[in-house]
Amino acid sequence: MAKKTKSKRKEYTKDDVKLLKAHSKARTPVAKLSRLMKRSEGSLRQKARNLGIGLGHQR
Repeated sequence: MAKKTKSKRKEYTKDDVKLLKAHSKARTPVAKLSRLMKRSEGSLRQKARNLGIGLGHQR
């Protein structure tokens, strides 16, 4: 039986938050931003929600 790998959490740095806010303002699609930042769409959406900013090109 294959071993399960434990997922690692990656903290958001000040630079990550700055980048997220910049892409929010530019209305970058979440899928594109997800690949760029190497994070899941859900993670990005949760962080944006906590920061009180919108995310995605259709909002």
